[in-house]
Amino acid sequence: MILPKTGFFMLIAALFLMGCSVNTGLDNVSDDNFSLFENKSVGIVTNHTAKDKNGVHVVDLMSTNEKINVRAIFAPEHGVRGQAEAGEYVRDNIDAKTGAPIYSIYGSTRKPTKNMLEGVDVLIFDIQDIGARFYTYISTMGQIMEAGAENTIPVYILDRPNPIGRIAEGPILQQDYHSFVGMYPIPIRHGMTVGELALMIKDNGWINQADDLELHVIEFSGWNPNKNFKQTKLPWIAPSPNMRNVNEALLYPGMCLFEATNFSEGRGTDRPFELVGADYINADAVIAELEKRSLPGVRIEADTFIPEDMPGYCMNPKFEGITCNGLALTVSDPAVFKSVEFGIHLIDILHTLYPDEFIITRERWMNLLWGNSDAFTMIIEGKSADEIIESYQQELSQFILVREKYLLY
Repeated sequence: MILPKTGFFMLIAALFLMGCSVNTGLDNVSDDNFSLFENKSVGIVTNHTAKDKNGVHVVDLMSTNEKINVRAIFAPEHGVRGQAEAGEYVRDNIDAKTGAPIYSIYGSTRKPTKNMLEGVDVLIFDIQDIGARFYTYISTMGQIMEAGAENTIPVYILDRPNPIGRIAEGPILQQDYHSFVGMYPIPIRHGMTVGELALMIKDNGWINQADDLELHVIEFSGWNPNKNFKQTKLPWIAPSPNMRNVNEALLYPGMCLFEATNFSEGRGTDRPFELVGADYINADAVIAELEKRSLPGVRIEADTFIPEDMPGYCMNPKFEGITCNGLALTVSDPAVFKSVEFGIHLIDILHTLYPDEFIITRERWMNLLWGNSDAFTMIIEGKSADEIIESYQQELSQFILVREKYLLY
């Protein structure tokens, strides 16, 4: 077969990318030993996920350059080493290698103060996100950007791939439901990298003094967002204790909604978000209803599990010590699986099959996760999953159009 010249080069490029691993923003900026930050005192916003392709942490890498002063380290939810549970306050500390103070920005303080930033010339953000609005690392990023703007400190985002790809799902956050699990008017699943999102946040003025911020995104290379994260050849480093693999990350935007209900999202097991259930359901009956709906990209099997108290992972889980009839979920095709839609269909089925047993126990939390009160109201009114999903399609489509302006890859 003889290919036209353009077709030949397209084929060569495609084959190259298929075998190509991703260089993260950290990899790209460390190739010349961080010369960009020489003669600077830096503040690094990071956690345990910020490693290069050789498994070396950003703080350790940067500290090898004698012309760079690591002045401060800022710890998000779960801490610099990623061992704090969800919602658990992170404490201040000292970094053993550099002697730099580690300041908690997941506690009573969520944004670096002027005192914390004293002597800092540059702020650097490097954290692996998972692409869900209520995963708090992007809220922390916005706070860092705002601190940079208010204190005339440039902010550099060392970008990394979004492990759950480009699919966008869910309603746009309404201002009345602004919280640390939702700070920006974006859908539950936004389909952006942190660097792309940072550009959107600044451009739309979603932080104070956005126009005063000097923002730089250090891009990564070699990523095809339409391919499975495994093809990046990046190791999976659990960005939080209950996010142990890519399958859990893909399921999380929909399964996290069950935090507001008396249905277990799998915390207290070794498969959070992959195992969901309750003691009052018949798993086979629920699976039969899900199969009728032909939801693509996921394999569902009946299973049982007993949630346990797991220090460092989950304390006092729902149904602790009780056998739950559950669903074991495996995303078989990430390119088509829509986790938010799957979650809403599952809620609809549980509400229909078990109207007396299935309860939304935390209305306010459901509304904060959803981004408005529509889901709670429509579920109580007996609206179908299709009606709930249709209710946000127009605003979601508009977001996807606007998003195009900020996509870097």
